[in-house]
Amino acid sequence: MSATLRQYWDLTKPRVVALIVFTALVGMLLAVDGMPDPAETKRGLLGFLGIWLAASSAAAINQLLDSRIDAKMARTSWRPIVAGQITPAQALVFALILAALSMLILVLWVNTITALLTFASLIGYAVVYTVFLKRATPQNIVIGGIAGAAPPLLGWASITGMRGEWDWAHALLLVLIIFVWTPPHFWALAIFRRADYARAMVPMLPVTHGVEYTRWQILFYTILLTVVTILPRVIEMSGDFYLCGAMVLNAAFLWHAWKLMSPPDELYAMKVFNYSIVYLMALFAFLLLDHWLLPLLQPGAAFKLQPVA
Repeated sequence: MSATLRQYWDLTKPRVVALIVFTALVGMLLAVDGMPDPAETKRGLLGFLGIWLAASSAAAINQLLDSRIDAKMARTSWRPIVAGQITPAQALVFALILAALSMLILVLWVNTITALLTFASLIGYAVVYTVFLKRATPQNIVIGGIAGAAPPLLGWASITGMRGEWDWAHALLLVLIIFVWTPPHFWALAIFRRADYARAMVPMLPVTHGVEYTRWQILFYTILLTVVTILPRVIEMSGDFYLCGAMVLNAAFLWHAWKLMSPPDELYAMKVFNYSIVYLMALFAFLLLDHWLLPLLQPGAAFKLQPVA
């Protein structure tokens, strides 16, 4: 039984989904000034669960639709459907159950706007990107990145949707950060795995335009990312603590992107890929610390005693 559970767990791409739901959680907490009240806490927890189930469903559908490609790539040849541990029919039923549970939770106990946005994100990644974009254009990861960048907006909506108080500028800025981060993150992996993509006939940028061109694109997007990640401070969404952390992270990312132009070895692209994951987690952690935790550590900021009448 434990082996079977492990196979279904692997079907949900848990490491990828963990990063997704972390950014959604940050989106939730950034939407709240100070400590969330009981209603916001309940809605946030249910929203977190619903978003996690939807992301897991999208990952399972992705593996189902990509099983033929996965079988040709060393990086994915171990996946449960390819290995014959889970049948396509079982994967489909599992994915649909997760999606149905997600929508049920979000519609009944969170709010309709979060359910609609989450469903659109699920379809965008699991169907539009996987079925069409991935096979159609070397800009697949750029266009398809819109769906992958949505989680902070979903988290924000789960808190603010019921009140009808949408701060689009702040919520969409979080989406923009992930959207711009996605190309250098994924193209670094694609450089290292370009032979796999070529064998699977997936038109990733290093396959269609070459490695050198892709390296320049990574550098360009990393510079753009540096500019975009300063915007939260510019619009006073965050403070100096976040700005300092973001500048340190950006400096390291720029250094990696520049060094990738003439890497010391073939493995360096994977070092850039791995750093990009740490980068995004740390960047959103700085946003959260700056907005939510640091103010609470100030004496009297979170809990103020009311004078006795």
